[in-house]
Amino acid sequence: MNFPNLRPRRLRQSAALRALVRETELSVSHLVQPYFVRPGRNIRKPIKSMPGQFQFSIDQLVREAEQAYWLGVPAVILFGLPERKDAKASGAYAANGIVPQAVRALKKAVPELLVITDVCLCEYTSHGHCGVVRDGKVLNDPTLTLLAKSAVAHANAGADIIAPSDMMDGRVAAIRAALDKAGHTDTPIMSYAAKFASAFYGPFREAAESPPQFGDRKTYQMDFANANEALREVALDIAEGADIVMVKPGLPYLDLVWRVKEKFGYPVAVYNVSGEYAMLKAAAGNGWLDEKQAVLEMLTSFRRAGADIILTYWATTTAKWLK
Repeated sequence: MNFPNLRPRRLRQSAALRALVRETELSVSHLVQPYFVRPGRNIRKPIKSMPGQFQFSIDQLVREAEQAYWLGVPAVILFGLPERKDAKASGAYAANGIVPQAVRALKKAVPELLVITDVCLCEYTSHGHCGVVRDGKVLNDPTLTLLAKSAVAHANAGADIIAPSDMMDGRVAAIRAALDKAGHTDTPIMSYAAKFASAFYGPFREAAESPPQFGDRKTYQMDFANANEALREVALDIAEGADIVMVKPGLPYLDLVWRVKEKFGYPVAVYNVSGEYAMLKAAAGNGWLDEKQAVLEMLTSFRRAGADIILTYWATTTAKWLK
């Protein structure tokens, strides 16, 4: 059978009919709101390259997170900016560091909100790299000890999910062993399993105040041309104990979101990163795109590709749109 008997347009005639046959649903229950938290009180510092996003002090963070939760956002992820940085990233694993303080405040104010903590060293090191540096080289194995200590500090404070983003080899196994030893056997790990060395992280470096002071991160983050290597990275993290695997960035890597979901069947997260946010915000600010329609289309594309979880700076805004 062919035209005129087959007419696909029949199912597009009204909003109700289109919704009835829609294949992919976008729900606020899949969204995670990232927050940047810093010391102080009553701080709400705008991030210039990410209009509408801020660095928050803990009191302001709690207010924002409460609003997100009541709008239906189920989870947040925290990035900490310490009072001081040093070569050993001591603020990353301090029991009373900025992230553990924020976790405790959030769990007290909104107990049902899922609090995810990013585990990395770049925001805490004076050199801005994600690991221990010696003679200009980022060392893998010594870094694992510090990452594991950071994960335990976060879990001790009440973090619901630990999310290592450093891309050191073996860090999932090191963190899993440390969490289990500390009595956190039920705390899941959401691994940044396929994290690429991307130009789309630029605005995040301002937001987290974490640009590397020398070189780049290409010796540990992945080459953006490599897809099969990404699948090997995901397989390694699953074997080491990851409960959720992430692809980062989002838009340029939808093919990998699909391949990871199809190959492994694990819960898959995707990070709609700062550069993706900034470029769409800039286009919308110039009247070149309708922000709401573009964002909903983009987030739906992540779901269509197979993502179960979407980390996006539009989470709270999208929750308002979807109401």
